[in-house]
Amino acid sequence: MLLLVAGVACTNESKQPPAPVSAPLPSERVAPSPVGTTQNVLQKTFTLQRSVEFPFEVPAHAAMPHLHGIFESFVGQVHGASDESANIDFLILNEEQHEDFAQNRSSDTMFAVEASHNQAVNFDLPASLNRTAKYYLVFRNPEGSKSSKVVEANFRVDY
Repeated sequence: MLLLVAGVACTNESKQPPAPVSAPLPSERVAPSPVGTTQNVLQKTFTLQRSVEFPFEVPAHAAMPHLHGIFESFVGQVHGASDESANIDFLILNEEQHEDFAQNRSSDTMFAVEASHNQAVNFDLPASLNRTAKYYLVFRNPEGSKSSKVVEANFRVDY
């Protein structure tokens, strides 16, 4: 008689609807951490008339991204004159600042070097938390197309 009661109890339980599954919060999701890795952002020699932009992304979960590198500018050709006549501006912009820059609206920058022809850069970027963050390296010729410059640049981000 006991076996019959147990069998009926199991049958009734199986007819109940399954418990709803709740979606995890974004902060509860586990993703690979980029900590301990390096990303080459820019390793190039290029001609600069007015401005040149190089976008790069910092992956999600980068707690302490650090951008570092060096640039040197020359007048006319690579390894030509690299003095005050080769001075350029260098900016680091986030997406919002880049939008303002593209629309010729004045805006703050994350980092700026003005009137330099040879500069080492070390800059801590904000933590990217749970989403990818996009940034821009901008090289600007303050003289415009009157005097083109050649720039050698080498930048990377350590996580």
